[in-house]
Amino acid sequence: MKKILFATSNPTKAKRFSKGLLKNNIKVLSLSDINIDIDVEENGKDAIENALIKAKAYYNTSNMTVMAMDDNLYIENIPDNLQPGMYVRRVNGKRLTDDEMINHYSSLAKEYGENGKLIARWVYGLAIIKDGKESTYTWSKEDFYIVDIPSKIINPGYPLNSLSKDKKLNKYFTDITEEDIKETNEDETDVVEFITKNI
Repeated sequence: MKKILFATSNPTKAKRFSKGLLKNNIKVLSLSDINIDIDVEENGKDAIENALIKAKAYYNTSNMTVMAMDDNLYIENIPDNLQPGMYVRRVNGKRLTDDEMINHYSSLAKEYGENGKLIARWVYGLAIIKDGKESTYTWSKEDFYIVDIPSKIINPGYPLNSLSKDKKLNKYFTDITEEDIKETNEDETDVVEFITKNI
């Protein structure tokens, strides 16, 4: 079985592609599995650059095949200076906790949203380094709502899922089932195929 290190200490993110990759005989390890944690300055200009910076740092430290991911968030109808982009968790130079993120983004939805809803979109970047060779992939998901009233369920490490609602299903991301994913065709098999092909 092949192994790939996912350069994240976020337990929810570490599981994101695990199931699909396991079907392809690939085991995903997280930073906690190998006991490595280094301070990486993510100063790229977009999600792909930041993913590459992280992947290089952990590849050089672990000598393993590494993948790293970053994401940018774009929200309609809010002032440019409040646009999160790459800094979803960092506001005014401060790194927010899960609870602080929920408070911050629900306040934006209250202030700038129509009926407490803002339209938003995630843009993702993924970088893989195997034997020194770099491969990158970018994708975005369907528009969704960020709402002013959070779900009662909170995914540790993914607090925005508690404020995010699927436009078609009108369900919080925290409430979406695997059946819902099949129905809406919101799977990430393309990402799993990219990872499989490049390791």
